[in-house]
Amino acid sequence: MNTLHIDFVSDVSCPWCAVGLGALEQALHSLQGTVVADITFQPFELNPQMGLEGQDIGEHLTQKYGSTPEQQVQIRDTIRARGAEVGFTFNPGGRGRIWNTFDAHRLLHWATEEGEPGQQMALKKALLAACHTRSEAMGHHDVLLACVAKAGLDEARARAILASDEFAQDVRERQAFYTGNGIHSVPAVIVNQRHLISGGQPAAVFEQALRRIAAGEV
Repeated sequence: MNTLHIDFVSDVSCPWCAVGLGALEQALHSLQGTVVADITFQPFELNPQMGLEGQDIGEHLTQKYGSTPEQQVQIRDTIRARGAEVGFTFNPGGRGRIWNTFDAHRLLHWATEEGEPGQQMALKKALLAACHTRSEAMGHHDVLLACVAKAGLDEARARAILASDEFAQDVRERQAFYTGNGIHSVPAVIVNQRHLISGGQPAAVFEQALRRIAAGEV
């Protein structure tokens, strides 16, 4: 049995990160008995300058990427279909706004430092569902605290973190580390600190790559 360490660099607001995580989990399920993975979620902000009030998602995508409303609808349909393939449900009406996710990253870092095994994963999934399935306001502390409770983490401790700047420097340092090492888009799946699998790949691509890495073929 091979144990692989996987750093999953991603942002809560990234729909392809939800797709990529679902595909990675499917691949690992197919590799049961061959590969065991230790997954740690690492921070990446797609929009670090986003204000606390957020921004209309259509307006944001047009400003950032120059996409038209028609193109955005097509992309949403593609992402929704890819999500369905990996068991993730996107809000059929799309997302109304995009939010600053720095506090979500602080909580994810805390879950790694102080949580029990599996709780960071549970928090990540809760945050992704809140953002992409229910289109909730990811910059609002009550939304984040509901995700903390769903993951079985200490809500009072999380509230204290959100009221302070605890773990802010840690998150900034981790982000700087990954961007400084060439990560400029997500999801970025880094295996054993050496092998990079970029983007929300299909499960078969993840499975093939992980199988080769575990066998020492790359």
